[in-house]
Amino acid sequence: MSSDTEPNRDSTPRRLDVAIVNWNSGDLLRDCIAALADSSVAAGLRVTVVDNASADGSADGLSRPGLSVEVLRNGRNRGFGAACNQAARQGDAPFLLFLNPDTRVQPRTLEEALAAMAEPEHTLTGILGVRLVDDAGRTQRTCARAPTLPGLLLRSAGLDRFWPSLVKPHFMTEWNHEDTRPVDQVMGAFLLIRRPLFERIGGFDERFFVYYEDVDLCDRARAAGARVLHFAGAAAWHRGGGTTDQVRDRRLLYLLRSQVLYAAKRFGRAAALMVLAAALAVNVPVRAAHALLRLRPGDARQALGGGWLLLRDLPTLLPQLARKEGATR
Repeated sequence: MSSDTEPNRDSTPRRLDVAIVNWNSGDLLRDCIAALADSSVAAGLRVTVVDNASADGSADGLSRPGLSVEVLRNGRNRGFGAACNQAARQGDAPFLLFLNPDTRVQPRTLEEALAAMAEPEHTLTGILGVRLVDDAGRTQRTCARAPTLPGLLLRSAGLDRFWPSLVKPHFMTEWNHEDTRPVDQVMGAFLLIRRPLFERIGGFDERFFVYYEDVDLCDRARAAGARVLHFAGAAAWHRGGGTTDQVRDRRLLYLLRSQVLYAAKRFGRAAALMVLAAALAVNVPVRAAHALLRLRPGDARQALGGGWLLLRDLPTLLPQLARKEGATR
C-alpha cells in the first residue's frame, strides 16, 4: 500500500472525515473531489481516497486548494467494506462520511447534514443519508427495508424484478423520499455516521466485498439503539451503477454472494444455503431468459457469467457460512 498526501496547511479543527473508495472511476472521482472542495465546510474536511488497484489513473492529481486530500493505494482490490474501514482509520473527526465517487455534493449539503445531526430531535440518530438526485433533479428512491428471510429468498430468486406487486423490492420504491423520516437503511453512496457509533459496532463487515455491507452496518447500528435517518433537507447528485457497469457479470456475482452471506449472518447456515440455491436455480436462469426475450444476448451472457462465477466461488464461500455473527474481519 502506498500513500499520496496533500498536506493540511491550516489548523482548522476537523469536523468530518470523508472516505471515498475508488476503482477505475475516471472523471467521476475528480468531479466528486471538486465538489467537496467547493463545499461550504471544505476547511473542516479530511478526505481519504482508498484506491483499490485502479488501472485508469483516476486516483492521480486529486489535490485541490483548501482541501485536505490523502490517497491510499492498494496493490489489489480489497473490496468496498475493507477499504472503507481502511479510510476510517486515517481520521479522528467526530463524524464519518462514506461517499461514492459517482456522487457530487452541493455547496451546502455537508453543512446541512451536520446541522441536522446536531439538532436535539436527532440526538439518537446515528446514521444519516441525504436525498440523492439524478441529472434532472429527480429524487432517487434509495432507502431500503431490512431484509426478512422470506423476502430475501424471493428476491434472491429474482421475483421482485418481475412481480413487484407480489414481492416487495429491497428499495422502498413506494415512497417518494421527499420527506425526512427514520428508515431501516440508507444507501452507502452517502452514509454519514457518528464515529463513536462506527467504532463501537466494529465498522463494516469485510466479508461483504461489495453490496449489503451498508444494509448490515445499518442493522447493527439500529441494534445498538441508534436511529437511521433519511434527511430530505439536503441533496447530492448520484449517478448510480458507478463503475460496476464495466463488469456486470462480477457485479451479479457480488450481489448474489452478499445476499448469501447476509442470510448466513442473520438467519443461519441453512437459510444461506436456501438463498444460494434460489440464486443459482432461479435468479440466474430467469435473468438470462428475460434478457433473451428482450433480444439482449449480451445481457444474457453476463447473467450466465455471473452464475458461473458464483459456482466457481463456492469453495471459498461455503466455509464462510459457518462463521459467527461477531466476526467482521
